[in-house]
Amino acid sequence: MRLSELRKELQQEKNTTQAKILQRFFKTRKGEYGEGDIFYGIKVPVTRMIAKKYNDLSFTDLKILLSSKVHEERLAAGSIMVEKFSKADEEQKEKIFNFYLKNRKRINNWDLVDLTTPKIVGNYLLERDKNILFELAKSKNIWDRRISIISTLTFIKKNRFDETLKIAQLLLNDKHDLIHKAVGWMLREIGKVNQEVETEFLMKYYKQMSRTMLRYAIEKFPEKKRKQFLEGCI
Repeated sequence: MRLSELRKELQQEKNTTQAKILQRFFKTRKGEYGEGDIFYGIKVPVTRMIAKKYNDLSFTDLKILLSSKVHEERLAAGSIMVEKFSKADEEQKEKIFNFYLKNRKRINNWDLVDLTTPKIVGNYLLERDKNILFELAKSKNIWDRRISIISTLTFIKKNRFDETLKIAQLLLNDKHDLIHKAVGWMLREIGKVNQEVETEFLMKYYKQMSRTMLRYAIEKFPEKKRKQFLEGCI
C-alpha cells in the first residue's frame, strides 16, 4: 500500500512539458547514455520531499522502485536509501550498502549516482577497505566507474585524497565525457581543501587529460593559472 501511495503522489506531479526537456537533457534517445529513461517531469526537490514521507519502505519495495523505467521513481528510491542510511545503526548500514551494490545496475544516470553514492558508499567505506572502488573503476559500466570516483567525495571532505587521486589516475584516459566531468569535479573538490595537492597531480597528468576533465579541475584557479594549464605552458 505504501509503495502504491508513493507512486500515486509522483504521478500527480507529472509535468509533460518539463518531462520533454528532461528527456533531452538526460540523453534518453537511442544510443545515448540514458536510452529508454522515462520522466514524469518532476523537479528534484519535489521528488525528494515526497520520498521523505516514505522512508519506511522495505528493501522489497525499494527494489521494485529501482526496477522502474520512470526516472523519478528510481530517484525516490535513492533518496529513501540515503535517508535510511543516515539514521541506521552499523548493522543496518551494512545491509543498505550491500543492497545498494547489488542493485546498482539501476542507479543508472549521473544524478542518481551523485545523489546517493557519497552518502552511502563513501560513508560506509570511510573507515573500511576500499578495494571495491578500484574494481568499480575498472568496470565496463559507466555508472560503476562514476560511482567509484564520486564515492570519494566523502573522503575529500575528511582531508583524505589518496583514493581520489589513484582512481583519477585510473580514469585519466576514460572515453566517456561523464567520467571526464566526474574526475575533473573531484579534483576541483580536492583543490578547495588543498590546492597544492591538486596542482601537484595536475602537473603530472594534465597533458593526458581531456579538455573537459582539465577545465572542470581548474575551474576555481586564478585566471592566469587556468590559462597556463589550458595552453600547456605551466
